[in-house]
Amino acid sequence: MIVLSTVRATLAAFPRFLRPSRLAAFEPPTTARETAIGALPRLEAHRHRSLRRTVSLLLLLSAGWSTTACGSRPPVTAKRTPSAVRSQTESKLDPALLAAAVGERDGDAYRLGPGDSLLVAIYGHPELSITPFVPVAMAGPQGARPVGLLIDNDGSIQLPLIGRVVVAGQTSEQVRALLEQRLAVYLKEPQVTVQVLFAGNIRYYLLGVFTSPGLKYSDRPLGLLEAISLGGSVDLERASLRTAYVARSGKKLPVDLRRLILDGDLRQNIRLKTGDVVVVPDHQNEQAFVFGGLATAQPSGGAVPFINGRLDLLQALARAGYGQSQLFQSSLSNVHVIRSEGDHGELFVVDAAAIMDGDAAPFELAPGDVIYVPPTAFTTWNEVLGMLLPSLQTIAGILEPFVQIKFLSQK
Repeated sequence: MIVLSTVRATLAAFPRFLRPSRLAAFEPPTTARETAIGALPRLEAHRHRSLRRTVSLLLLLSAGWSTTACGSRPPVTAKRTPSAVRSQTESKLDPALLAAAVGERDGDAYRLGPGDSLLVAIYGHPELSITPFVPVAMAGPQGARPVGLLIDNDGSIQLPLIGRVVVAGQTSEQVRALLEQRLAVYLKEPQVTVQVLFAGNIRYYLLGVFTSPGLKYSDRPLGLLEAISLGGSVDLERASLRTAYVARSGKKLPVDLRRLILDGDLRQNIRLKTGDVVVVPDHQNEQAFVFGGLATAQPSGGAVPFINGRLDLLQALARAGYGQSQLFQSSLSNVHVIRSEGDHGELFVVDAAAIMDGDAAPFELAPGDVIYVPPTAFTTWNEVLGMLLPSLQTIAGILEPFVQIKFLSQK
């Protein structure tokens, strides 16, 4: 295309008397007509030779120009920016700590609570037994559940001879042994049977982006996946599964709901206890935590929100108030990041100074990351944790369970 354009432009500037249209119309004076007629073939041949030389010269020049222009551009090569991660260490919770935190597993005996209904039978003494019955008010076309000995709100039951007995928190086998011990004062070698007729004490709280959140009851103990199904379904477009958690007695359990729901990892399908809280937050509430020698808005560190689900290290430092004035007060080349997910975590050392200089790729953060900017470049993980623990304890309730158990449970 460049050559043709050049040829057209040159021909346009060619002397008008040599153009084919002009030569075809050339006609010498009438008085020398014979001479002119004899000269026309020579003029025509000369015209064609000149035109061919000109076009050939233009083609050569155009080819040279094109080669020179293309050769002047250096080849484009993609340069890969190195990672800013200086070191990366994986860490897992100790199995003993994990078992103590999670508690019940499948196969563990059910523990009684207020609202449960029991059958209590004493062999050879039907007058002392509490057999199940169906109240008339509860009977209907769809049937009704039988009612036995109901556990009161204070966790106790009432029996003939022995009176009030506290049974909440015990298994049916433990209650059987307790009743036999108490009845032995009045009966010779009593034989007692205790059976759970109805579990009315089991309840779970589903909070967050469920289609049907709220308080849910069950007639039997459930696993985490079954309890989640009581809430209808999870809105995956809004859910922050990385920060979702299960809380028990005010503490988060090291369970990874992302792996359970998205990857089908049934190892995360723990058995729940009554009163457990399952929380699936909205992704708009995702945040990371920055600590270090901050001299402006958040001197002791604080939470930095994610924007549209994304946040990198430099953005987090800037939003937390860390600017150029702090470059000489700490070590940006030795930033420590704690990342956790379920029962395991990763410890990063990131060179933020290299990112600022354009010598390393940005370091993307994950929701729940804990960032610490140490005062000096020569800081070990033990020193970092020693300086970081007081700050972590102030926000322990909103930290990921791995951080809570790994670094705070033993302190």
